[in-house]
Amino acid sequence: MAAAALLRRVPAARSPCAALMAAARPISDSTAPLTIETSMPFTAHIVDPPSRDVATTPAELVAFFRDMSLMRRMEIAADSLYKAKLIRGFCHLYDGQEAVTVGMEAAITRKDSIITAYRDHCIYLSRGGDLVTAFAELMGRQVGCSRGKGGSMHFYKKDANFYGGHGIVGAQVPLGCGLAFAQKYRKEDSVSFALYGDGAANQGQLFEALNISALWKLPAILVCENNHYGMGTAEWRAAKSPSYYKRGDYVPGLKVDGMDVLAVKQACKFAKEHAIANGPIVLEMDTYRYHGHSMSDPGSTYRTRDEISGVRQERDPIERVRKLLLAHDLATPAELKDMEKEIRKEVDTAIAKAKESPMPDVSELFTNVYVKGFGVESFGADRKELRATLP
Repeated sequence: MAAAALLRRVPAARSPCAALMAAARPISDSTAPLTIETSMPFTAHIVDPPSRDVATTPAELVAFFRDMSLMRRMEIAADSLYKAKLIRGFCHLYDGQEAVTVGMEAAITRKDSIITAYRDHCIYLSRGGDLVTAFAELMGRQVGCSRGKGGSMHFYKKDANFYGGHGIVGAQVPLGCGLAFAQKYRKEDSVSFALYGDGAANQGQLFEALNISALWKLPAILVCENNHYGMGTAEWRAAKSPSYYKRGDYVPGLKVDGMDVLAVKQACKFAKEHAIANGPIVLEMDTYRYHGHSMSDPGSTYRTRDEISGVRQERDPIERVRKLLLAHDLATPAELKDMEKEIRKEVDTAIAKAKESPMPDVSELFTNVYVKGFGVESFGADRKELRATLP
């Protein structure tokens, strides 16, 4: 009996022919249903949590791997461009947190609205933005998604209901609740996701917006991307109660493993259904950023390098999907490496194309600021020299 049990545990050796066939077949694009359990259970506040069993497909898992790898490569390239002084000003990178935006997008449609803070590059991509307009915006070029005038913190894509990139800490949350108000007023079957970090979670405006959203049962989903450091301050030093999913008190909440793309997908699907039927809900995404708060922050003065490498080894969202693809025989290691090489080329090509775009014309300084037709004049500091007259 013991010998029989041992035999069942040992996988049969594959013949050289079978191994050759596996190596030759392409990465799976099957849409056959596949059920995978989340890495950790959900923790809920005054609501029953969703099931840990997540419905997916091989094709979706491959797409998750590719999308997150593309985002990771884009952010690493942005780091290099910043150090080369081709990106100026503030620049906040998202590497490590890719599962949040990719999982969210998998659960919703482009009719749903998303608004976030200044760590916005990857969310722009997940909403259908392309690499060229992303890099052009980062470098302040004309073809950028905000015409080169927004920069890193102010990406925007109205046709996909992505309302930016906001630089004032927490200010996007009331705006997100306003988007939810508009959706309810128009009787649309959609929701608004307002993303903010743990550093913004103590903002008074957040609680005011949540209160009125609960009163009016708005389809607002507040998403706290808890990467555990608000700038250089650890959450336990800034928040008496770092259980951000409970912060809504009378509003239901859910704590999610934000490094597990399937858990994020399941939570966002659940949250959307809840918000349409019952009003707001708070999601806390337990995630982590590998870079510092911004490019001016080395990210190693308030946390150890061992802590960062430990998260990379144990919880990295891309590596988790890689392991799933290999475990279910949906791709080979060589195929995934080849995909990553193609992504590198794609990013390099996009950077080269973005560099070809010129800087905005000086006249663009005055567009989208004042209403035209009023003869507004611009003077120098001493008000003696007329600099420009607006049309």
